[in-house]
Amino acid sequence: MTTAFQLRQAAGRLRAGGLVLYPTEGVWGLGCNPLDPDAVFALLALKARPVSKGLILIADRAQRLAPYVVDLSDLPAPDDQPTTWILPAHVACPWWLTGGRPTLAVRITTHPVAAGLCAHFGGAIVSTSANPGGRPAPRRASQIDPQIRQAVDLKLGGRTGPLRGATPIRVAGSGDYARGGMPRG
Repeated sequence: MTTAFQLRQAAGRLRAGGLVLYPTEGVWGLGCNPLDPDAVFALLALKARPVSKGLILIADRAQRLAPYVVDLSDLPAPDDQPTTWILPAHVACPWWLTGGRPTLAVRITTHPVAAGLCAHFGGAIVSTSANPGGRPAPRRASQIDPQIRQAVDLKLGGRTGPLRGATPIRVAGSGDYARGGMPRG
């Protein structure tokens, strides 16, 4: 079980440019401060993930995503099925998050550890699966790649949620699943 002290410690690591492992709704997540390009590029290098693929931001509440997207009213309220939504990115949203696209992938997380981390951090965080590119996303902590485990600054405890993998990605307002290289893993 993750304590408030551990969440504060992890949030401090994120503020200092660190990488943190934590459980999410379906897989183990690897996160960092989205406004720290050094942290984002360290995360991308660790995963061997090209910046052009874009990233997902998670938050415990919609208002924390306001600096990154054009209109929060396009973001559906969280429900029983955790979903990552593609929304138009705010003009000030850093290119290293969007991969150079005019859109950004975002999710309101209800997982207690991931949401607690966002709350203690006081903002949205980058959240990608804790696996090297092309490898399966870990559902259990024991499945996290040893190289990733060694490279992070802190690993929170807990279990992943009920999903059997990554959350589905949908385009807000369209009802269609995102296609064509949108953020995955």
